[in-house]
Amino acid sequence: MKSWIAFWNILKKDVKNYYLKPPNISWGIIFPLSWTLMQLIRTPGGNILQLLPGLISMSVLFGTTSMLAVTITFERSGRSFDRLLLAPISLSTMVLAKIMGAILFGVFNAFVPVIFAAFFVNLGAVRWAVVLPAVLMIAVTSTLLGLLIAVSAKQVFEAQTFSNFFRFPMLFLCGLFVPLPSVPVFLRPLSYCLPLTYGTDLLNGAITATSSLSPVLCFSMLLAFAAALFMLCRYNINRKWIL
Repeated sequence: MKSWIAFWNILKKDVKNYYLKPPNISWGIIFPLSWTLMQLIRTPGGNILQLLPGLISMSVLFGTTSMLAVTITFERSGRSFDRLLLAPISLSTMVLAKIMGAILFGVFNAFVPVIFAAFFVNLGAVRWAVVLPAVLMIAVTSTLLGLLIAVSAKQVFEAQTFSNFFRFPMLFLCGLFVPLPSVPVFLRPLSYCLPLTYGTDLLNGAITATSSLSPVLCFSMLLAFAAALFMLCRYNINRKWIL
């Protein structure tokens, strides 16, 4: 019970204090929103569905990583994160509480392009039973990637800079806007090493029926990435901030 109370209070504090910080507004909301509007306005109605999986994935990616850059680096610079590490709760509980806010923020961001697309095309054929868990898994893995980056940064601008080294190449390597078969052969192995590739493929299958991988494989890989990233984040926090 104490762990759940600590989890809830950490999550509530993050939601209250960090969701509307300038880096979150700029990179987490305005950038994906601007990109979505640009693509929807310039693209004929028949192609909007082809763009929607990439727009959803990008919105989740930028929302989650921006959230972690703010919460972790602000608290590290203000020494409040040190007090969390000294609290009588497990490290796993603390990490889960910190990433949950970013996951929720990413899921919220995912539906910004969906709302705008609904004004242009009929979304009745979309398989929402696949889209919803796919969005959740993309949010989880992207959040954990953001946490890995935030662990190594001391200031928000450093975390955002490090994040961009990963985020922008992923726009082209993970099938967001360039189909995987069109990715150069020598870069394709790198694409399959990124969790966002599998999440985007699930969205492509659910929205446009153009997936190139098995849904079972995609969900299995996302679960494996989530577990591995969580353990790696926990190990890095323990090694850098506790020992």
